[in-house]
Amino acid sequence: MNNNTATTDTAPEALRASMVEHILNAGHARRAQVEQALRQIPRHRFLPAATITDAYADLAVITKRGRDGTALSCASVPTVVAMMLDQLDVHPGHHILEIGAGTGYNAALLAHLTGPTGQVSTIDIDPDVTTGARRALDATGYGHVHVITRDGALGAPEHAPYDRIILTVGAWDLPPALHNQLAPAGRLVVPLRWRGQARSIAFTHQGAGLRSDSVQLCGFVPMIGQHGERSGHLDTHGLVTLHCDTDQDIDPATLRGVLDQNKTEAWSQVMVNGEESFDGVWLRLTSTEPGTCRIAADPTAVHNALCTPAIPSRSPALTDGSSLAYLALRRPAESAERDWELGAIGHGPTGPTLANRINQHIHTWNHNRTAQPTITAYPADTPDNQLPDTHTINKQHTRLVITY
Repeated sequence: MNNNTATTDTAPEALRASMVEHILNAGHARRAQVEQALRQIPRHRFLPAATITDAYADLAVITKRGRDGTALSCASVPTVVAMMLDQLDVHPGHHILEIGAGTGYNAALLAHLTGPTGQVSTIDIDPDVTTGARRALDATGYGHVHVITRDGALGAPEHAPYDRIILTVGAWDLPPALHNQLAPAGRLVVPLRWRGQARSIAFTHQGAGLRSDSVQLCGFVPMIGQHGERSGHLDTHGLVTLHCDTDQDIDPATLRGVLDQNKTEAWSQVMVNGEESFDGVWLRLTSTEPGTCRIAADPTAVHNALCTPAIPSRSPALTDGSSLAYLALRRPAESAERDWELGAIGHGPTGPTLANRINQHIHTWNHNRTAQPTITAYPADTPDNQLPDTHTINKQHTRLVITY
């Protein structure tokens, strides 16, 4: 029996219509052209190993895993696909480069949007992935899409310049090829990672740099070959891990045992409900705090109260030498059942100060919870005197400035 029909009697067309309605209700596919593309392209044809139900559910479908179980390639969540297409703003006739071929589904959407006068090139470093994408694109009438097996960091200069470039893999940095192959009036959409969190950013050229006009929360399989992060355990049993970027002056070994030191709790009186995202606090921390990083706690660490971050698997933390504080949640006795109070827990000599600094950012975020920053990416060789007088995040190829 074909897996695509094994678990549902519902026709693909009905499930696709339901998927699009869900996307619209989530506030995405704001352009009629994007909605039309989502309604027309048969996503299940790009996911032959998935059930039709899963093909049209609002979830990522893993299509390849490594030997250790790590996801190496997937079909992105449909709402995220639509969100990024909104950011990309494709028009007929555009030349488009996609880095991260995946199943070929996104390339088909791009080809629909750019039409017969446009051009789409999609790249992936994994030949298994490009072979699958090529097969699906040919079978669905998109044989004119260029499918290239190559390190995405190199781009595709043979078809440049591009009116639009989109990365559908998580990037820690912006390789020079992206700057060089983007047309002067072009747009670049990239799921960029820094300080342990990621945002889908839509960039346009501005002077010598790239300036954002849209910043959205997201998560993606990381791009192969970019090693911008390091990590270390904070306890002897390996239950709590600190993740930081290679440009940061943070030594996880210096912080080993910090959770055994005196604990300080600082609560902000800022409340959130169970359905509300507070990732904006993390984003604000990255704009001014050099010691911003990510902390992850095993369920055993949480159960034993060794470390109780707001979200155990991924919460922001601040470090300063041998001290640390992290974002936390608690439910006050007098609050409504679904309300939580944001705060911070600190350890080490300057733990109380770090916890109070996190609370200051909580309050700043609370004044305008939907505020989005402007993120400007400059080439790595840009001298300090040509940058704004503010905190800079330095990567191998890029210098990031985040301002509100």
